[in-house]
Amino acid sequence: MSDSQPTLEALLAAGVHFGHQTRRWNPKMRRFIFAERNGIHIIDLQKTLRQLEIAQKLVRDVVLRGDSVLFVCTKAQVAGIVKQEAERCGAMYITERWLGGLLTHFQTVKKQLRRMKELEAGSVEGGEWENYTKKERLMMTREKDKLSKYLSGIRSLTRTPGLMFVVDAKKEKIAVAEANKLGIPIISIVDTNADPDLITVPIAGNDDAIRSVELITKAIADTIAEARREAPVREESEEGAEGAMTYSSERGTEAAGDRGDERRRRRPRRRRAKPEAIAAHLKGPDAEPGAEETAE
Repeated sequence: MSDSQPTLEALLAAGVHFGHQTRRWNPKMRRFIFAERNGIHIIDLQKTLRQLEIAQKLVRDVVLRGDSVLFVCTKAQVAGIVKQEAERCGAMYITERWLGGLLTHFQTVKKQLRRMKELEAGSVEGGEWENYTKKERLMMTREKDKLSKYLSGIRSLTRTPGLMFVVDAKKEKIAVAEANKLGIPIISIVDTNADPDLITVPIAGNDDAIRSVELITKAIADTIAEARREAPVREESEEGAEGAMTYSSERGTEAAGDRGDERRRRRPRRRRAKPEAIAAHLKGPDAEPGAEETAE
């Protein structure tokens, strides 16, 4: 067992086995439930540990492939923990609010990221902001703060992530739906009231307890850190146009540059006949060669 793999006793001490009330359960979670105690479902920690091992193997494969991992958690009580672990292992994170279309309209999000970086560069001492009035600087400061609040965790994301780690799949249903549309694998802590069929690797556990979320998130973060030390260095351009994917309701998933290539492809220009050749054709075969030049 690796150092990043928690033990069964650690899961039990963290309260991972506590589910929701029996009246709030999702029947699809039946296979992960061990028993019922005092109106609360008890999660089978043996299966939780097995799913965590599968999730860690998937994380390792994604990181070694060179793709990024995105942490998603907008629950106030555990968002700070998820942010801290994501920064520690060098992963992306969304902890304030999931902006609709963050993945399915990724080209628009990239424009907002560029705008945020431009505002940050202009706000430094000696930047472009010194040429603006006080009111204009105030408006740009507000815009910069708003963009930084929601997008600071993905500032270096140049293409759609290769994996998403979600805390509470039911609360982050929009993020889960977008990832499923684009075919992005999802690892999530699912409680007894969630739908595990929407998740690639569901980890049954308590998604409300701070210690439970911290333990599982730390295990995933440790796996990412270990795999990053083994993965080869991969350089990416700022635009990251190569490999970027977008989603369209008409065309489905497509590469970012596909539509641009279609616009650039034009029909070949038709060669127009020369005026002297047209005049010779109209006069017929009896026309003397060079008659057009003399007529002129």
